[in-house]
Amino acid sequence: MSVIQSPAIKTKGHMSVGIIILVVVLALGAWLAGTYNGLVKKRNLVREGFATMDVYLKKRWDLVPNLVETVKGYTKHEQETLGELTKLRTGSYDDLSPEQKIELNQKLGQAITKIVAVAENYPDLKANASFLQLQADLGKLEDDIANSRKYYNGTVRQYNDQILVFPTNLIAGMFGFKEEKMFEAAASERENVKVNFS
Repeated sequence: MSVIQSPAIKTKGHMSVGIIILVVVLALGAWLAGTYNGLVKKRNLVREGFATMDVYLKKRWDLVPNLVETVKGYTKHEQETLGELTKLRTGSYDDLSPEQKIELNQKLGQAITKIVAVAENYPDLKANASFLQLQADLGKLEDDIANSRKYYNGTVRQYNDQILVFPTNLIAGMFGFKEEKMFEAAASERENVKVNFS
């Protein structure tokens, strides 16, 4: 004896399968949108962190010519060190990419450290009011750069972690999210954590 299903039972069965598929598609869409939005927010935090740090890097960049001019009059035998600093400072800061700014500022920090070390050999320079003010300004800027670098690197770490973990890495790859470079301390900064300007 065969059982004949009524059209109403067939329709209910098709509707429940359709509802399940719709729920799965909506859940997948919500996860995709949430993951994408989370990546965008983390990337924006990285950009905000870099923009904050970039303000201090630019201020340091702008102080370099004053430092070179002040030191130049006292240090006749240190032209190579001053030349290195001047060479690093050529060009437009605004035309550099974030990666170029990070790399250049690492080199600039090393060159400034050399200049300050050279100043130790010139008592008249160490007593110069302009040089003392520049040292104070640079000291404050170095602290600001260090603090903003910590924040920037923290946001980069969180962002990079997020785009590398499964399954978020699939979404990151589909939408072109790329790893960001951290602003690491130069070797000289690791050795001498704090430059003493006094």
